[in-house]
Amino acid sequence: MTENLVLGIDLGGTAIKLGCCSPQGTCVRSITVPTPQPSTPEPVVDAIATAVHALDPEKTMPVIGLGMPGPADNTGRIARVSINLDDWLDVPLAEWVEDKTGRPTTIANDANCAGLGEALYGAGQPFQNLIMLTLGTGVGGAIIMNGELYTGRDGAAGELGLITLWPDGPPCNSGNNGSLEQFASVRAIRRDHQCEPHELAGREDEAANSFWQDYGRNLGAGLASLIYVLTPEAVILGGGIAASTELFLPWVQAEIERRVMPTSRENLVILPAALGNQAGMIGAAQLARQRFGY
Repeated sequence: MTENLVLGIDLGGTAIKLGCCSPQGTCVRSITVPTPQPSTPEPVVDAIATAVHALDPEKTMPVIGLGMPGPADNTGRIARVSINLDDWLDVPLAEWVEDKTGRPTTIANDANCAGLGEALYGAGQPFQNLIMLTLGTGVGGAIIMNGELYTGRDGAAGELGLITLWPDGPPCNSGNNGSLEQFASVRAIRRDHQCEPHELAGREDEAANSFWQDYGRNLGAGLASLIYVLTPEAVILGGGIAASTELFLPWVQAEIERRVMPTSRENLVILPAALGNQAGMIGAAQLARQRFGY
């Protein structure tokens, strides 16, 4: 059944995920294609268009929602910058995708899309105020306030992974030093440990246990700052590293309890994302429904 399906796209640094999403928040079919390398705008848009045509050659889905790794402008038309893609600055992404696919398109930050998906259909459903971190190639974030996605005055709010954790820490593509992303992302793990997170997750030796303890403490310290500012009801952890939540969550919770006053974390819960790697596609599709009235 194709009635009321919307195409949701999750553009990442290594892969592009496309899904046919229902109004109930289910992805009835999907495909994943590699992100071209180098990931400059024109080849990426070509890859998106080719995948759209492969997934829906008969154009049964009339509109597209697209999440991209960086802030979009508040009209949902311009990809302002992406620190984890190559040479992205003020790219008219929605227009280019529309030209290639013949379908109205709106764009947003990929973590915002994932946060919206989780808030509406996943682990965030019971809550009106929450934050989400996507622990992947980079670290993205989303803020849900009073049941609504918050993106600030110009669409760029919610870059939670770019807060400073250690002022003299490793340089970040954002221009910051020691951002949370430099301690909690896949790229940080590759840099410091020369392996993939899933390789550490499959080990039970002392070195691996020590890694997850340090990872949880760093993530907890970063979350402490966010909790003090936003006092959410829930923190949702998504992205590839969140598949190993049980290995580091106790250390996250202990660090938050140590650093955050009880008045700022009262009844706070920390939960793994429920929609897995479909959250970004589902949220992007829902954003398109909202913006195009579909």
